[in-house]
Amino acid sequence: MRRWSWIALLVLLGWGALGWWRHRPLHPLPGVLAAKAPAQMDLDQGTLLQRGDITLHTRAHVALTARVLSRKDYRFDAGADLAPTDLALGWGRMSDSAVLSQIEIGQSSRFYHWHVDAFPIPRREIETSSANMHLIPADEAVRRAMDRVRAGELVRIEGFLVDASRADGWRWRTSLTREDTGNGACELVYVEALEPVPL
Repeated sequence: MRRWSWIALLVLLGWGALGWWRHRPLHPLPGVLAAKAPAQMDLDQGTLLQRGDITLHTRAHVALTARVLSRKDYRFDAGADLAPTDLALGWGRMSDSAVLSQIEIGQSSRFYHWHVDAFPIPRREIETSSANMHLIPADEAVRRAMDRVRAGELVRIEGFLVDASRADGWRWRTSLTREDTGNGACELVYVEALEPVPL
């Protein structure tokens, strides 16, 4: 029995090490990697998409190129089946390694958080040049692309900001601006295309 416990432990450790290796961060040289803020076109009516028992209402088309500041995968919360991965993304000076080296960044409980000892750029610039995005893959190819994303990488994402709802009253709403902060400020993105951009 003890032998099987050791084997199980080794398998788990090996699986964790493989996951870390696949998602190990990249460390680009200093310089702004993604100069432009996300491009967004709000939709007057939008359309309804069905994902199992969840209805998605498209609110805006969005296209962006951004640096991945952090990634977090979710398996057990209420939204995990719909949006298994969150990416904290940065553009402008929030895509510059010289700036980011002075900012501690993390994710937990569907939130993106940061800490500085001294501000390398103004606080408001950090807030409006970065965002936490909950990603809904449109298909299996997008899901595989999401699974390969690494912190430090530059990615291009195209899709729709959506609100999600279920008949039982469950709701998940997207932010429609990069100007907000705190609870409700994250984007819920139906991702139709995701690809790495060569550095």
